Amino acid sequence: MIDATYDWPAAGQAWFDLPESVRAGMVAAGAENWAEIFHGRATYNKQWRMARPPVLTAESYRVMVAVVDRLAQLLLEAAQRRARTAGELAGLLGVDPVDTRMLPTEEPLGAHLLAAVRPDVLLSGGVPRVVEFNIDSSIGGVLDADTVLDRFTRVYRERGLLDAAPMRPAPSAMDTRFAAIRSTLGLPEGAVVPLLLDFEADYPGLDDPDLMRRVLAPVTERAARFGLVMPIEAVTSVSVADDGGPLVAGRPVDGVFRLFVLNRVTRGPGLDALETLVLSGRLPAFTSGAAWLLGNKQLLAWLWSDLDGLDANDQAIVRRHLPRTELLTADRYDAAVAGQHDLVSKPADGSAGVDVVIGRESDADTWRAALRRGVDRGGYILQEYAHADVVPMDFVHIETGETVTEEVPYSIAPYLFGRELANACVRSGFPGCEGVLNLSRGVLLSGILLVD
Repeated sequence: MIDATYDWPAAGQAWFDLPESVRAGMVAAGAENWAEIFHGRATYNKQWRMARPPVLTAESYRVMVAVVDRLAQLLLEAAQRRARTAGELAGLLGVDPVDTRMLPTEEPLGAHLLAAVRPDVLLSGGVPRVVEFNIDSSIGGVLDADTVLDRFTRVYRERGLLDAAPMRPAPSAMDTRFAAIRSTLGLPEGAVVPLLLDFEADYPGLDDPDLMRRVLAPVTERAARFGLVMPIEAVTSVSVADDGGPLVAGRPVDGVFRLFVLNRVTRGPGLDALETLVLSGRLPAFTSGAAWLLGNKQLLAWLWSDLDGLDANDQAIVRRHLPRTELLTADRYDAAVAGQHDLVSKPADGSAGVDVVIGRESDADTWRAALRRGVDRGGYILQEYAHADVVPMDFVHIETGETVTEEVPYSIAPYLFGRELANACVRSGFPGCEGVLNLSRGVLLSGILLVD
């Protein structure tokens, strides 16, 4: 059983527990090698790079992952109390199964849908607080988190820094995901499983498919170690063979790894063919479209409304680690106006920080407009504001090469593939950053170092 009273170390404490000489060496190594470390990694930030990765104790990270894994199970159970199938759940969530592609309406809700999970965790008073769950194959940042961490680690190893302190990188999220793809889809050695991208989507690099294929080449190379042939292909390249089987770029395939969002993918014949093949059972996909529904933030409100029916330990986990969440409805409007300072408004099916409004960072008119918009549109939540601890982090200025230490917030997004612990994607603020930690707002990505 997870200890709901675990004594969490202060945010950033693991870093300061390292010898001063090691800390200085790590920052110097990052400042000298930042261009190589972050080469080709996704970011909109034109001024700053991290001079080192965040550091956590291995024990606290293990407990954090156990907590979020249990919360993911509780979200699934909240959905199962209300619906049997993906179609029933979509109806309750107000999700249109026509606009949301590849949604298997008859698929039962089960534990298999938790094959790919990435919660967004803020440290508040040193305690992890989960502000949302991403449950789907399209969760991003894996390559960036692993690559940046690998490059930092290589530089540290060359300088003997890893021998001077009990540090190690978190387990590869890429490797853990490949293992989950093989096991979830039941694929044989040598299976052809293209990584499908929507090159029309708004994400750094997707406007240049050739460049993106070069950037993602390490994914193809790494997948081969796990018995997977994984070319990088476009959704538009999917078609149905004369015998009804699947083709991607004209080649028969054994499965697909979907790396796009079901309600934000560009329409076209390729997508139509993909949907037909997947929903007919002719083409296994990682993950099922039903999994995406479990990331809808309305489930967070359902879990809170079910709280009294949970056992005592699960209640304690929810209260401590999941900010209070409720649906934004007309009858909650006045209370939400009065509670502006302590609330955040979010679209339940949103991503990338779009239309997230933080009450205490908005004026009264902006807050009321956000609430009215949420009530009118439906499918919005109100969530208790989770204060993000600021943690001293080290940065290098791109133009000057100067290193600075700045107290910034960061979010930790642990990856669980097949419910196995893996690396995390840390989205770090930077000097002068805004409150919403999102790639589109210039945050910097990294994995984490663990200290034994």
